[in-house]
Amino acid sequence: MSFLYPLGLLGLIGIPILILVYIIKSKYTEQTVASTYLWTLSEKLLKRKRRPSPLAGIISLVLQLLAVTLISLAIAHPIITVPDSANEYCFILDGSGSMNMVTSTAIEDGETSPAISRFDSAKSAIRERINDAIDGSIFTLIYVGDNTSVMYERTEDKEQALLLLDELQPAYNELNLTDAIGIAQGYFNENNGLKTVLFTDSDYALVKNIEVVNVATSVDNYSLSNVSHTHLGDTLTVSGQLTSFESDKELTLYLYINGDTSPVTHETFSVKANTPTPFALSTEIDSFSSVRVAIDETDALSHDNQFIIHNVTSENSYDTLLVSERPFFIESVLRSQLDAIIHVMSPEEYDGRTGYGLYVFDTVIPLNMTLPTDGTVWMINVNGNVEGSGYTVQGDVNLAKAESIFLSTSSSTATQTLIEGINGSGIYLTRYIKCGFYRNFTTLFSYKGNPVVFAGITEFGNREAVIAFDLHDSNLPLLFDYTVLIRNLLAFSFPDMIERTTYECGESATVNVIANCESIRVESPSGDVTYLDTNGASDSFLLTEVGIYTVNMTVSGSAREFYIWSAMTEAECDPTLVLDEVSLQGEATNGGFDGKFDPIWIIFISLLVIFLADWMVYCYEKYQLR
Repeated sequence: MSFLYPLGLLGLIGIPILILVYIIKSKYTEQTVASTYLWTLSEKLLKRKRRPSPLAGIISLVLQLLAVTLISLAIAHPIITVPDSANEYCFILDGSGSMNMVTSTAIEDGETSPAISRFDSAKSAIRERINDAIDGSIFTLIYVGDNTSVMYERTEDKEQALLLLDELQPAYNELNLTDAIGIAQGYFNENNGLKTVLFTDSDYALVKNIEVVNVATSVDNYSLSNVSHTHLGDTLTVSGQLTSFESDKELTLYLYINGDTSPVTHETFSVKANTPTPFALSTEIDSFSSVRVAIDETDALSHDNQFIIHNVTSENSYDTLLVSERPFFIESVLRSQLDAIIHVMSPEEYDGRTGYGLYVFDTVIPLNMTLPTDGTVWMINVNGNVEGSGYTVQGDVNLAKAESIFLSTSSSTATQTLIEGINGSGIYLTRYIKCGFYRNFTTLFSYKGNPVVFAGITEFGNREAVIAFDLHDSNLPLLFDYTVLIRNLLAFSFPDMIERTTYECGESATVNVIANCESIRVESPSGDVTYLDTNGASDSFLLTEVGIYTVNMTVSGSAREFYIWSAMTEAECDPTLVLDEVSLQGEATNGGFDGKFDPIWIIFISLLVIFLADWMVYCYEKYQLR
């Protein structure tokens, strides 16, 4: 036995003090007084009382001594060691999307029991394990949600463990136990007696050294998947797949347009259990901002019962300024590919004006040798170093004869996007400007390892494309590749702000940073706000919730708003998943260690009984009638 507060035993000093008081109190002297009328009257009352019993005093003293002893022990707080009774527990809590499913409600005595989620059931099971564990056991909780987190590690504090457990909420992503099993394996290697318990809603074909507690119950769940749309003429068609996971169902789909609460059409489909059923809903509309398709019937998981598609229209400024002495080649292709106002001026006319979405400098060094800071810049045959360009000019190279340039063979996504559709053969030039990078650029064409067409980001955060030769010194403008190249560079220069409007939870959404973009604010369905970096060409954010993400962009002082739909991961819609394996490597041992028994509650109960007994003795001694 040990004591948390040993100084509390000083209270035992009260025992000899109490005995001394009792001894002194018992030494009284009997005196005889004369009989009087009052004494005679008092005898009538005394006859109704019993004489004080010595035994009652002794009992009272014993009870008081026991009370002093128990109070001292309560203050000292004894802890009794119980050999080989405690264990180390590692709880792994599944916080994936399917754990949001609710149990079926039951009706008993005319009352409907409340529906609780699988996640709440798992937390209740963990709470029960912690409460039932003998004191001295230690607990670790690994939560697998948006990421894998160790909520607490090897703690004996049950109260703290339960408090942190109560704060957890389920996520919406697909379950990935790799990191959690890796962490648990480390604990298991240190103590092979570790009891690892996985609380989840999936079954596993192979389990080793882990106890799997499946909190799933049989529930109905329906889901929408692979939803897409086509808009041909005035006909909008939304198609996809409809699944019922538990049983055959007749499910009704409703189609809503532009946020209206009244559907424009609906249709009922016969769906076989666990068999994705194709569907298509159509309506006549010339344009739309959003379309929503939703299942009418309710089920255990509401997050996969609807799908929303937003129509994004690029709002970039396409106005272009072309500064060139001989603008024919570049102006003609720009007018054929770009539906915008193109302002053409000579180098002498250029006065550093701003306000354009695209600046093209053809054989002209920008004013004051500094790039504009409010738009995309194209540099064609600019033989001079320009501040903020991200590259340096190392010299003008004249070739003895026309030489071929070569298309990049890089497999990177950025390169493949910029060279898409380009053949790349048969392009010759007789002169080029040798350039060196001090920022990251994507090379499209090169000559003997020297980049001659490349694209990237300026030091001001704007997009930049460079053709390091005079178009008149090459046969490129005469080839079909020229038109494709300019089209790709325009797509690079004027990207859609939002590339996609539909994602699955767990994916990263990309937002392109256009010219003059001052800020990008992203608000999640639950109201969490993050701000993206506007210094690069694009930035992305992780989708961790099901619902609509709102992207607010401030461009040149004007606010623009876009919406992204984050759908439930398809794998998490199935309420009865059976996965392959979950295991810890090694051989498990007993691994128990000494536990602790806290008798404080027994002491308090005993103390209460003694106080009651002492009070009863006192009442008996003072008030008991004969």
